[in-house]
Order: sequence, then C-alpha cells, then structure tokens
Amino acid sequence: MTDYVAIAPGIRAADHSVRAPLDHAAASGHETIEVYAREVVGAEHDTPQQLPWLLFLQGGPGGASPRPTTRGGWLDAALKRYRVLLLDQRGTGLSTPIGPTLLRARGGVVGATDYVAQMRADSIVADAELFRDQVADGAQWTTLGQSYGGFCTFSYLSFAPHGLKRCLVTGGIPPIGLSAEDVYRRTWLRVLAKNGTYFSKFPADRARLDELLRHLTPQLRLPDGGALTRERLLGVGIDFGRSDGFASVHYLLEQALHGGEATAGFLAEVAARTDVADKPLYALLQEAIYCDTAGASQWAATRTRAELPVLAADAPRPLFTGEMMERWRFTDIPGMAPYAAIADELHRKDDWGALYDAEQLAHNEVPVAAAVYYDDMYVDADASLDVARRVPGVRAWVTNQYEHDGLRADVGVFERLEAMSRGMA
Repeated sequence: MTDYVAIAPGIRAADHSVRAPLDHAAASGHETIEVYAREVVGAEHDTPQQLPWLLFLQGGPGGASPRPTTRGGWLDAALKRYRVLLLDQRGTGLSTPIGPTLLRARGGVVGATDYVAQMRADSIVADAELFRDQVADGAQWTTLGQSYGGFCTFSYLSFAPHGLKRCLVTGGIPPIGLSAEDVYRRTWLRVLAKNGTYFSKFPADRARLDELLRHLTPQLRLPDGGALTRERLLGVGIDFGRSDGFASVHYLLEQALHGGEATAGFLAEVAARTDVADKPLYALLQEAIYCDTAGASQWAATRTRAELPVLAADAPRPLFTGEMMERWRFTDIPGMAPYAAIADELHRKDDWGALYDAEQLAHNEVPVAAAVYYDDMYVDADASLDVARRVPGVRAWVTNQYEHDGLRADVGVFERLEAMSRGMA
C-alpha cells in the first residue's frame, strides 16, 4: 500500500526511486545510479490505486520534473482522472544530479563525457520502464511529453511501445531524420522572424538595445560575477519562445538604463535569464539530442549561425538570439566553466547510439495526440509535421494560438489532447 502525504492543497504525494544501470546496454554488474519520481494524486480520491497512470516527461534536455505547490493548470485536470508520476530525468533533481564534483570523480574529461552521454532519451525511456515495472506493476500508462519530453516520447514509441497506452505531446515532435545542422538552419530562421515581430511591436527598443550595447565594458559585471557580454545580453531573446516573451524583454530593456548607467534590477534579470548553471545538462546535451546514431555535432548552432551574418554578435545592429547553447554559455557564465572541456568533447563525439527506430515508428499502433505550435521558435513546425505524417497513429493539432509554453499557459491544451487521444475530438 502506497503511503501518501499531503504536499500541497488538494494534492497528496508519494516518493519512488529505482536503481538503474548507468548504461542500460552494458552487461549486468556495472555502475548504477538512483532515479527518482514523485507520484501525485488528487486528495479527493479515496482509492487512487484504482486510477490509471500518467507519466509526465519534462522538457529540457536536463529538466527535473515540476514541484507542485498549488493545484492548477494541466496538473489539476490530470489529477481528476490519473495517478501522475513526475519523473526526475536522470542527472536532474533527485536522480543522481549532475554537478562539478560528480563529474570530477569520473577521472578526467573523457570519463565525464562518457557519463554525460548516458543521460539522453534512450536511457530515460529505459528508466521509465523500470518504474512501470516496479511502481506501476507493469500497467500500461499514458504519457504527457512537454517539449523535449516529446522527443523522449518518440524514443519510447521506438523502443518500448508495449508500455504505452496513449501519448500526449506538446511542442515536442522531434525532427527525426534531420542532422543538427539541418535543425539549426531552420530554427535560426525562426529566431530571425521573432526578432522581426519584436521590433515591429516595440520599435523604440531598437534604439534602447543599441544604446545598451554601447555601454558594455569588461568592468560591467553581473551579480554572478560574469561580465555583461554582447552574447549574454542578446541571449535574453530565448524568452521570445514563451507566450509572454515579447513583453518580458520589452520591460527588461525599458528599465535597463538610468542616468546613463545599467540598473541593478536589469543586471540581475539578465543574469537570471541567461544563467544555465542550475541545469548544466540543458547546455551540455542541447546538440546531442539531435545526434541520432553516428556523427558529431561540432557546435552546429554556431556554425550555422555564421551562414546568417545579420545574426552575428558583431553585426552593425545585432539581433537577439534564442535557445541555442553556444560555447559562450561555458565561458561567459561563471558557473558553467567546470563543464567547458566536457562540452567540447561532447560536440566532438561521433559514436552516438540510436535515439529512434524508424521501422518501429513506421508501424506504430499507439495513439498519439500532438500539439504543434506553428510559430514555435524552439521546435520547427514543418519538421514536426513531416514526422507526424510518417508515423501512423499521430494526430497533429496545428495552432498559432500558443507559443512553446502552451501547456503551462492554458489547461485547454491538455484537455484537447486528452480528448483527441481518446477519439473524442
């Protein structure tokens, strides 16, 4: 009998963990790690054990699952009909989290790189299967994959479809068949389009950004100790992928300077919005998630950015950048310095394993309902739709009503996908 504790109003929770092989493909007896998941149920259910399971696959890569403090949004809707398992993907949260000390213990850059390379979607799926066996008693479950969680979903459909009853995907159909270069050529164009929309909406911000760039000096420091470099300032454009992103960046620039000096609030906000030291796998694996079998990414985002001079940091009128994790993240952000050599090695790695099984996907029988955000800056909608057409059972809902964070912005996204997956919409 599962012991639940009240963790937030209307929510009870139970902790679960499994020991998982670091390398699921290795023979028995090899190193293991702890993988954690929190089961949450609605307090109104007297016998939650009778509810079906919903596995939530968090976005990322390298994202821990949500820590609910209130009941609302998609989680509230899900708790009315499911037991929800919030999985901390390996290397995050309480699942043997990646950090400088752990990686130093690997005996050098190569050992640390080999360790980080085991944190991708294929391993996450194998971990989930351990939970399904040990916690869900082998029952099939429905999955909800947000962003990178959708990539994990298609790995699940490839390697363990027998564990799946239905799948919901929000902004996360992976670009299967495209190289990292192909992906970034498409997403850089989306970044350009977002800049065009932003400066059309807030034309005075062009002058504000230009003035800010003139104020940059090596002596201008952020609260984390790093310099406010051009790349780091332009990196706040990552917010353009969110529903409130344009307004958020506008308000940031609006209060950036006072009396000819950068304000403390502005500097603190830039530091917070561009710092990834609290989720190092997000930066380390950003390109590796596009390496399906052999081939090194070789800092593909930066190489393809060079094909568009208007996006260069030293362009006459620089533009904001997006989600791309270029090498400046490891040099300009103090907390990321311990990972720089590992990042270089990961981007040289050319012996990646498969993330998807094209033949299995071509014969998919699991119902999949997927929201494809037409204007998504992070995940190219055309690539998503191409994959949706090639995988039987995938129903795509194409909309420009939402940005990449549609699941968080509106519970209606979850409810529509739920209905679609049941054939009711």
